Amino acid sequence: MKKHPESWMMSHGYNPKWSEGSVKTPIFQTSTFAFNNSTEGKRFFALAYGKDQAAEGEQLGLIYSRLNNPNMQILEERLSLWEGADEAAAFESGMSAIATTMLAYLKPGDVVLFSHPTYGGTHHFVHQVLVEFGIERIDFDPHDTYNTIHEKIEAAQAWSRVKMVYVETPANPTNDLFDLEMLNTIRNEIQLKGGHEVIFAVDNTYMGPLWQKPMDFGADVVCYSATKYLSGHSDLIAGVVVGKREHVVKVKTLRTFLGNMIAPYTAWLLTRSIETLKIRMDQQAKNALDVVAFLEAHPKVSKIYFPGSASQGEKQVALFQKQCSSAGAMISFDVVGGEEGAFRVLDHCELIKLAVSLGSNESLAQHPFSMTHADVADEEKIRLGITEGMIRLSVGIENSEDIIADLKQALEV
Repeated sequence: MKKHPESWMMSHGYNPKWSEGSVKTPIFQTSTFAFNNSTEGKRFFALAYGKDQAAEGEQLGLIYSRLNNPNMQILEERLSLWEGADEAAAFESGMSAIATTMLAYLKPGDVVLFSHPTYGGTHHFVHQVLVEFGIERIDFDPHDTYNTIHEKIEAAQAWSRVKMVYVETPANPTNDLFDLEMLNTIRNEIQLKGGHEVIFAVDNTYMGPLWQKPMDFGADVVCYSATKYLSGHSDLIAGVVVGKREHVVKVKTLRTFLGNMIAPYTAWLLTRSIETLKIRMDQQAKNALDVVAFLEAHPKVSKIYFPGSASQGEKQVALFQKQCSSAGAMISFDVVGGEEGAFRVLDHCELIKLAVSLGSNESLAQHPFSMTHADVADEEKIRLGITEGMIRLSVGIENSEDIIADLKQALEV
């Protein structure tokens, strides 16, 4: 039977017979698990620490919740379904997922080919933390062509040192799309020239696993802040990495020793959330189209940043048509009056909450220039198109007429 992910989110990876017939997965709130005998314990540890390979059909048994836990395992199996991925790893936050992925594949002297703009936390980690470990970066932005990126690598004499291509697309908060196919071609060229493996990692948080499939364009691993669409309820913090087994296993191994795995209760909550992922995201995308149509016609809005929108330019529209199945539910827009104008609108919204984060059931709005991207230098923000008048809006599942009415009254202040 063909598995539509939304149909299997309620049952995949779990048998009610394991838990007294409970239809829903119980919370396995335990630190450790009892072995049936010493031989079994020895075997489990041999597999957990890579001292031996699992036989066909053999799975790692339960040992300790830092290594594995039923809630975490069931969640990871279901998350893999959305992507058609081999493996998934769940973390205590999106940043722990991103940081662990980078640390698993980068060492002192290595270079990461890194997209701009990105989420402020990722930007800080790469610019302020990785440099302390002697890890360098080559930045590229949405307007860079294949030749431009090639020249940057050549100028840095980095063909033998680039070990990761990391891209966030659509970019936060400008909604710029990056050409994943082109970046995969560049990754392959670096591998040929340098004679070493280069990991292609994509942050797909803005599109979720529904609206864009980075692995279809060559990505090895895909990172998510699961706090966002995957959760959708603003009640948990989590991160996820999915991808090819050999690449995710390396990330999972480091997770074991950093100890930044997802907790059982959080995994249980997230498993609950992904049951309704598709219907939530479908409604949010539908609402977003209504909101964009309103904003495009409003005289106090000077620019819209939305995937597939003509205002993003022909190249961006073409990328949208190639890579995405929906424009999603993240809208950025500039209002007349710069920061003062943006603050006035944000301070007068009633239904829409003035808060960071995104992808939740409720609509959220914030000011990227002074909030989520405060750590990015002002001149860099301006160069990348992050203006003082920009508002980032995450559209929720409310009635779109009410979202529009709230924006309308706030813009009229």
